Amino acid sequence: MSATVSPIDELKTTPWSGGRSPFNVEYGKMMMWFFLLSDAFTFSSLLISYGALRFSAPTWPSPSLVFQSVPGTSIEHGAPLVFVGLMTFILIMSSVTMVLAVEAGHRNSKKEVVWWMIGTIIGGLMFLSCQALEWNHLHSEGFWWSAIPNKETLQEFFDAGIPFAQQQMTSHQFANLFFTITGFHGFHVFSGVIINIIITLNVLAGTYTKRGSYLMIEKVGLYWHFVDLVWVFVFTFFYLV
Repeated sequence: MSATVSPIDELKTTPWSGGRSPFNVEYGKMMMWFFLLSDAFTFSSLLISYGALRFSAPTWPSPSLVFQSVPGTSIEHGAPLVFVGLMTFILIMSSVTMVLAVEAGHRNSKKEVVWWMIGTIIGGLMFLSCQALEWNHLHSEGFWWSAIPNKETLQEFFDAGIPFAQQQMTSHQFANLFFTITGFHGFHVFSGVIINIIITLNVLAGTYTKRGSYLMIEKVGLYWHFVDLVWVFVFTFFYLV
């Protein structure tokens, strides 16, 4: 008796059958997406809070005046966005090296994965170093959690004619939110660097070669790209608006 193929079975094998199910995802990768989604809610709440305070306040420290220096150099004025632009470029390039590491992992090229992961780690450490320089510079000017510069210094960051009481109130809000949000993001970058170091050591030990898959590189890559994406929003809220 010959087996017959029903029209339904034939439909399932055609190019119009829908392709791969979107739910056919490796467990670890799906859990990483869930974690990133929950983390996105946290960053969103912080940035929305900043935006609400920023646009409801009668005045606010001008980003072009607060961030017009290049920490670690003799440039103290007239270079707004130069230093943070360098920080952003470094972080974006580290995402590029992560993409290349994932691509090399798909080809099971252990040597290339190691080099691109090292490049990503270096980029993360450079970004953290730049952030430390910026924090130190702002702290030297008087900004910190619940701390602001003295009256003479504070007035340099506002347009003329703003009452000092308003300058004090909004400067406290700015300082608290800036160090909290950028610190929270910096903690994510630091965590990502530690994870990348561990993964790179596993690659060197041949762990993923034995498994026959470099899927773990793709998982940590999702986290690293998320950190990069969040920085774009932090950059926009604090340095551009």
